[in-house]
This record gives sequence, structure tokens and C-alpha cells, in this order.
Amino acid sequence: MVIFNNLQHIYFIGVAGSGMSAIAQYLSATDKQVSGSDRFFTPESNLPIQQQLEEAGVRCYPQDGSGMQGQIDAVVVSTAIEPTVVEVQIAMKRGIPILRRSEILSMITKTRKTIAIGGTSGKSTTSGMLYSILSAAGRAPGIISGAGLVAFIRQGKIGNAEAGHPDSWLIIEADESDGSIVQYQPEIGLLLNVDKDHQEMHELMDLFSIFKANTKQEFIVNKSNAAAAKLSSGSRFDFSTDTSPAPLRATDYTPSGWTISFNIQDVPFRLDAPGRHNMENAVAAVACALATGLTLEETVPGIKAYEGIYRRHQLIGVKNGITVVDDFAHNPVKCASSIRACQGVGKKVIAWFQPHGYGPTRFLKDDFIEEISAALRDDDEIWMSEIYYAGGTAVKDISADDLIQGIVAKNKKASFVEDRNQFVDQVRNHLQPGDILLLMGARDPTLETFATDVFDKL
Repeated sequence: MVIFNNLQHIYFIGVAGSGMSAIAQYLSATDKQVSGSDRFFTPESNLPIQQQLEEAGVRCYPQDGSGMQGQIDAVVVSTAIEPTVVEVQIAMKRGIPILRRSEILSMITKTRKTIAIGGTSGKSTTSGMLYSILSAAGRAPGIISGAGLVAFIRQGKIGNAEAGHPDSWLIIEADESDGSIVQYQPEIGLLLNVDKDHQEMHELMDLFSIFKANTKQEFIVNKSNAAAAKLSSGSRFDFSTDTSPAPLRATDYTPSGWTISFNIQDVPFRLDAPGRHNMENAVAAVACALATGLTLEETVPGIKAYEGIYRRHQLIGVKNGITVVDDFAHNPVKCASSIRACQGVGKKVIAWFQPHGYGPTRFLKDDFIEEISAALRDDDEIWMSEIYYAGGTAVKDISADDLIQGIVAKNKKASFVEDRNQFVDQVRNHLQPGDILLLMGARDPTLETFATDVFDKL
């Protein structure tokens, strides 16, 4: 049995991943000796994330075993790391305990009072909003997130982790995609929504039911989401954004450019983030903050101060009258919500999407077609490039073009451009001043540079 307090030197394989880098930074900030490797690291790579990890006290190495010298008390791997990776083999030969990312995170949560944010959409954004609320209220929280907070990124950090005060709240994302959500036992658990993503609905409901049972004090549910509402126990902090009865209701949604305003129990809020889904994320964060003991009025400054999350409707810039937006949307509901949020800002939305993973794309094919088609207006367009392949033994028996053909069959404007490097040249004549060019995709670490490349080429 691995005892967390006995772990002094922890080695991460795949440390550049969003979930892995967050935990590595957190542990380093709590006086653990942390090192790690990534397949993107080479002696010549000099990647920004590599430099940022080093500055946070995490020593970085190529994924060739060269970093696994001396005493290592545990090796941490993500679900993307296969047993054939050389460092996994070394760990097995040396008898070093191998932990999943979720296992080490679960150990961390047992050392802090924890708020776990669950749901198939909006976890990172809601976590960031909650962090902003508690910070503005002087609570010095910690956070381990799947995405960087813009407020930290501006300081040159990765931005997805902060230790905070050890006696304050720790905010984490509880991931259902790999089933790891069942490992956490938070004081406060939040269920944002339940929509088909990675697993069938009945499988997701089983996971979230266990999450609910494991929550120690307060389990908070979004009663606007039909599936999530089934797991409500009647918490006084349950919330809704429609007519569904709930103790907390967000009403009077009013968009104005990239800013929205709304009321919660007649208290006015202002948020610099577009879309009704962000009102939903905000009231969820407020509900969690109330469960920690804050008053409704004390949550207002933190929502107003929220600066956003990396690659969540991130404004890249405006060029030739065209606004370029980069977003992490990657499942059907998220893609549709992202498109709709931009519709309130631009006269026409031209969206580009790169699906990730052949298995997930195959599993969600019909849902992608239905949700994206329903979101597109007559003048809007969706473009897709080929599915991102992250390696491994995936069966390549589906193409992004299969999604495009399904959307075309529903009389929506949709185009396939296999090589994303040809996208700008092909889409250029479709763009007019006042349009929004929305770029969507996840998991591919080069998407950030792709967004800036698109902007530069316009």
C-alpha cells in the first residue's frame, strides 16, 4: 500500500498533459521533489510548458528513461501512457509503485477539505470561477484544474494549479471520462450536467451516483439538466437556469458583446464571458461558494473579477473585421454551446473543429451530427479537419468527413478540409467583416499555435 506522506520524490510520465502538469506543480509547491518526462520533450525542444514546469520546480526530461535516476518513491501515469513506454518498463523492473493520475489526486484530496466539480461539461470553467470567488473573498483557496486560468497565464505560469493555504479549500475537477470520479470523497460535490460523452448515459449515471454517495457534506445539483436533476437530494444549494424549481435560480440573462449579466435571487451579476452556458457555470460556482459559508453578496466581486480560462472562448484577436476565437469544445454538447455563444456576438459564425480520437468520434458520431446541425443557423458554417491521432493502437475506420456528410444531409453548410494547414486558404472567401471564426478542438497540444497561425494568415 502506498502511503502519501512517505512519497518524497514523485516522477510523472506524460508531465506536459493538462491534468498531469497541474498535479506536478501542486506537489512541487507543497515541498515534494517532483520530476517528469514527456514525449514532446527533447534536448532541443525548449517548449514553453517545459520551461514553466522547470520554473515551478518540476525537473523535466525526454521520455527515454534518462530522468529515472536515483530514488523515486512513485511513478504517476495518465490514461494515455501505455505499458510499452520505456519508463513504465523501468519502474516495473525496479519495483517502483505506479499510480494513475487520479490515484495521486485522490491522495492529495485526503489532506485538504475539498470541493470536487463534476459533470460532462464546464468543469474547468466552473472551477476557475469558484477559485476567483473564494480568492476575492480572501479565502486563499487551492486549485488543481484541467485548464489554465488567464489571471495566472498573464504571470507567465501554466496556470492550472495553485497550492493556496493548506487550511483553505482545495478545488478539483472530478473526471468521469476514465471513471476516476468514484475515487474522490470531497466535502462538497457539484454535478453540473450529465450528457453523453465517452460513455452511455446509464454508465455515466452510475458513476455520478457513486460520486454523490462519496460526498461527505453537501452534494449540489444543476436542476436544469434533466439527468443531473435525478440525482438531487434536495440540497439548499441546488440551482437552475430555467423554470425548474431550485433554491438558487439564475434569471434575466442579458448578453452584451462578450459580457453577460444576470440575477441570482434578485442580486445582479456581471460576467466577462459569453453564452448562457457560462451563466450556468457561474451560478454553479456561486452555489459552491455559498456552501463554504459565503453570502450571495460576497460572491459578486469574484464573478466580476473572473478573467477566463485558457482556450475557453479565448479571444485571439480581430483582423480585417473578423474575430478569431479559440475554444476547447470537443464533445457534441460543448461544440453546440460554443457555436451558440458566438452567435450572440457576430453576424455569422464560421466554426472549425478537429475531432480527437477515433474511438470517441465513432462513439459520438450521430450526436455530433445532431447537436452541431441544430446549433447552426442558415448562414453559419462548420468546417472540420481530420481526426487527431495521439498514437497507440486505434482503429482508423472513421473520418471527420463522415460527420460533415451527416451535417450536409441536414441541409447545413459544412465542409471537410483534411489537412488543417489548408483551412485558411479554403475558408478565406467565406469570411466577411463582422464574422466570428471559431476554432474548436482538444487534446492536441499544437492547437494553441494553430489558432495563432490562423490569425496571422488572415
